[in-house]
Amino acid sequence: MTKLILSSLITLASLSAFAGKTIPAGSYSVDGAHSTIGFEIPHMVISTVEGRFTKFDGTITVDQKLEKSSANLNVDVGTIDTSNKDRDDHLKSPDFFDVTKNPKMTFVTKKISGTPEKLKLVGDLTLKGKTKEVILDVKYLGDVVDLYGNHKVAFNATGKINRKDFGLTWGKMIEAGPAIGDEVTLILKIQANKPLDKKG
Repeated sequence: MTKLILSSLITLASLSAFAGKTIPAGSYSVDGAHSTIGFEIPHMVISTVEGRFTKFDGTITVDQKLEKSSANLNVDVGTIDTSNKDRDDHLKSPDFFDVTKNPKMTFVTKKISGTPEKLKLVGDLTLKGKTKEVILDVKYLGDVVDLYGNHKVAFNATGKINRKDFGLTWGKMIEAGPAIGDEVTLILKIQANKPLDKKG
């Protein structure tokens, strides 16, 4: 019983410490080598296909008043990788992303609300020449100073979009239903950094 009470107290203390945590203010550059921008989409009704974009950049600006913060991302759509070259080539074609005419996908923040452990990020996603409002659920994971003197912050984020809203309408039917689903789950794991403030 004593061990159970002690364990509960430790858990509560840890949660309280995290709840009181704030994101260090400043302007951070997204670290492409330690971040992932990916997605998952239904395939053949019974399974999913996962993919990611391997080249992107962006900035995260954290204000002391969290609601005044912002995040912007620029993604090179031509770097899509689903671990299948034929599929990737098809996704780059006019049937889907049409990367020759639309090489970039961007996200620009419009509004931020919530707490560091449960943020709502509302922004405009522009893809294939169409702009739609998207909501991302974001969790702040913490901050640390790395071996090279960079102050790093980390976030996980998820959201859902309908691919057809962005003109990605190609699809075929099979006996069980659509070969490719319409709802795409966005999955972002972001590390961002800034040079350490020597005065801090």
